[in-house]
Order: sequence, then structure tokens, then C-alpha cells
Amino acid sequence: MNMLSEGRPTRQDENINTGANSAPQTHTGNRALIVDEPLIFETGSPDRSGVDLPDAPDVETCLGGLERHQPIAIPGLSEAETVRHYTRLSRQNYAIDVGLFPLGSCTMKHNPRLNEKMARLKGFADIHPLQPMESVQGALETIYQLAEWLKKLTGMPAVAMSPKAGAHGELCGILAIRSALEARGDAREVILVPESAHGTNPATAAFAGYKVEDIPANAAGRVDLDALKARLGPDVAGVMITNPNTCGLFEPDMKAISDAVHEAGGLVYCDGANFNAIVGRVRPGDLGIDAMHINLHKTFSTPHGGGGPGSGPVVFSDALAPYAPLPFVEKKDNGHYYLVEEETAEDHHDVSFGRMVAFHGQMGMFTRALTYMLSHGADGLKQVSEDAVLNANYILRSLEDTLDAPFAHSGPCMHEALFSDKGFAEGLSTLDLAKGLIDEGYHPMTMYFPLVVHGAMLVEPTETESKAAIDQFIGAFRSVAERAKSGDEALKSAPHFAPRHRLDETRAARKPILVWEEPEELVEAAE
Repeated sequence: MNMLSEGRPTRQDENINTGANSAPQTHTGNRALIVDEPLIFETGSPDRSGVDLPDAPDVETCLGGLERHQPIAIPGLSEAETVRHYTRLSRQNYAIDVGLFPLGSCTMKHNPRLNEKMARLKGFADIHPLQPMESVQGALETIYQLAEWLKKLTGMPAVAMSPKAGAHGELCGILAIRSALEARGDAREVILVPESAHGTNPATAAFAGYKVEDIPANAAGRVDLDALKARLGPDVAGVMITNPNTCGLFEPDMKAISDAVHEAGGLVYCDGANFNAIVGRVRPGDLGIDAMHINLHKTFSTPHGGGGPGSGPVVFSDALAPYAPLPFVEKKDNGHYYLVEEETAEDHHDVSFGRMVAFHGQMGMFTRALTYMLSHGADGLKQVSEDAVLNANYILRSLEDTLDAPFAHSGPCMHEALFSDKGFAEGLSTLDLAKGLIDEGYHPMTMYFPLVVHGAMLVEPTETESKAAIDQFIGAFRSVAERAKSGDEALKSAPHFAPRHRLDETRAARKPILVWEEPEELVEAAE
């Protein structure tokens, strides 16, 4: 069965009266530079190859009866066909190098090419985690310098560099909290998570074995401080709070929240995924936070993944620093750098909760992040957050006359602007607007998140977009929003100009086709 024919139509509905569909169909299915690229299995053929390989020698098998008795049926293509196939597919991707990427809460900012150049230096790209420490002093110094920057920017005394991503960092922080509580013989079992927190927060707490309870938001989109205080008690291990929160708002009661949790004997975890909005302006350590992860791909411009693991270092307060995971880098009096990997009382690391990963972390991400910091400097990082907040507020105020902005009355937003589908014509929703944006040449914004807002649309422009780029996006967003409010039925079948029609998402989720099977007519013809 052809994967393209199930839940993902390859042609538009002929009854839709749009400019794209009123045009004649082409023989190839292509539309100028929008290529109707088939699957590689449909392009290639198992009976041919783009290279000449010698016949495999007869050798005794060691597979113990598990050897294959049928051909693998890998499609064979020439070099030109292979290059063209993947180049055409790459042109169907949307990326930050193509245009503004408005995903709220994801901070899809430009990745400077200087960072990439530094990460590809042989001393960083070619090293191995099992090399002797004396042979990788430069790499260890890079990790150490990055750690020092993170501690200074957050006002925290310790940092774990090894966590691989945001959720991994959350787990690191919660395990440190659990270790600290166990060390004092305090068997608390509840973590409080506000409604405005990231969705990974309750999942992390539950994964670590805690019971999770919600704390409601107030009318201004912030944590209800009175409700939080009323729930605190001897069973509460701590709170996981996102600040700035997922409504794009700063929590002005953060210090009061920390003080209340500490007074009740708990500890405070802050989701630092939105640190890009406050870097250089606010030090989380001054707000009474005990642990916070930092997404290097969000705040310090390393790619999302970057061809391997991401990076989510976690900073700790004095209360949690002794329990931080191994390994970490120390600078000795002789100027050499040492990777601390053992739990020993002699070095005062005997209460660490252990390891998060086998080695020290992701060297490529560390190099990119430190390059970003050094190229910006302290004043430049401060401007990063200021420009990110300015751009988001520009979008919020430019569109609040067209789109419902549920918390615009609460004052300026931080790094992202939040809208809802309130006011759309009956039968049209956030999903339809998002699909309409694809026709305008944009990746859609974050949809239906945060959950506290019905039909949420979360837009984060970041600081790397120019006013001209943001103005163009605002114009496109306004145009599609006005169509949704006026009841434009064509939005229900958007996108119309993309290589593929709208996905039947319910069918795709319930009956995904994960393996390509040769169409029956081709099988019969071969027989």
C-alpha cells in the first residue's frame, strides 16, 4: 500500500475554489518548484545499484539459523537519484534558516555559524570521552568556563553539566531534592505543580515517584499564591514552577513562593526553559530557587539536538549542591582541570545521588553555548533578553485588536505572546488558522498550549528576528485571523499550497502506516 494514499491525500479537493486548485493539473504532479516527490521505495529498485560491489565471499555463518533467506529489498538508486531525492525532501522542510519560526515555548532562534565553526575544531569534534584527562585539558577547560558562566548568570553556587535535555535536567533536580530530603530523614511525597507550568514538570515528578497536585492560576495568569500557601504542609516535598511561565508572564511572587515553600520545609525547582526572557536581567538564585535547568538550545542558541543529544545543565543552591550528580569539572591549584567521577568523602562528594549519564555531557553543545556567551559578553546577553521581550510585546500589541489576547490586561508579556481562538466563526478553530499560516509560508505557532487557555496560540519571535521579518509575520497572522473570524470555509481544508494536503490526524494516529509495502498491482506484474 502506498503510504501517501492513506490519511495523507496527494491532491487537493477539486471542489475548493482556490487559485491553486483552479489551475490545471500537471502531468508530473509537480507545481513549479514544489515537487511531488515519491517515496524512495517508489523511486528506486532492489535489482539495481548505483555502485559496483564485489560478490560476497562464501563464509560460514555465525547467525545460528537467524540468517535472512529473502532479499532485503532496499531500493537501489544512482548517486544522482539519491542526491536529488534528499535535496528535494529538504526543500519541503521548514527551518530557522528559511524563515521566522514562531513556536512558543521552544525559542527557535538563529544558530550563529561562528558557533558551528568552533564546534567543528578538531580539539572538540574529534575527542573521545575515554581519553586521558591530560590529553583533553582544553575541552575540560571549556566545560569549566561554561559552568562558571552559568553560575554567574543564575547566581547559583553549583551546576551539573551532564543532563542531556530539559526534561532530563528536571529529573536531575528532582532527584537532588529527593536525596536532600532523604538525608534528613524526611519522607515527603507530594510535589506541587502550578497550572501554568510546562507539561514535563508533572511528568518528571511522577516519574521520580512523587504524587502530583495542581495549583491553580489566578485571573492574571500567574500562580495563585494564597492557594499555594494553603496547600503547603509536612507532606509537600517541593514545588515545580516555570518562570517565566507558559502564558508568557513573569511570576512577580516568585520570592514569596520560595520563602513559603522553604518555611514549610520543602524545596523549589524552577523550570528554566524560558531563561532566554530574563538572562542578564534576573538571577534565579536571588529568588530563592534551589534547582533550575537551563536549555542551552533555547537561551544560548545551540541547535535543538544538533545531530546528537541536547544539553540541559542544572544549577543548584547551597542546600542541594552536595547532592548534585557526577561527574563535574574542577580546577586544581596547579591550573589543571580534573573530571571528578568518584563518590569519595575525601573530596566531599560522598552524598552525590550518582550519575545521570555515563560521561560528562554533550561537548558540541558546550562549545556552541560558550562561543555564544563569549561573543555576546555580559552586556550582549542582557540585550538578548531585552530584545526577545520587546519583539514579543510588539506582536502582542500589534494583534490584540484582531485576536483575543487573554492576559493582555495583565501588562507586558515576556518572551512570548499568547492568543486564543475566541471570536472565530463557528466551525473554525486554532487548527484551521495554523494550517492557513502554512499557506502563508510559515511554520505554525504552538497550538493548544498552555492548557489554561482554550484554543491557545503561543507565539515566540525571539530576539534574532528583525522588525521587517516580524511585520511580515504579523501581516500574515492578521490576514488568516480575519479569515477565521469572517468564516472563510477554505481554511477548513488548508493548506492548499503545500506539497501535501491536510493530514487526517485522527486516522494517522490510530492507523499509522510505518512500513512500506509494494502495491499489489506491482507484485502481480512481477509474478
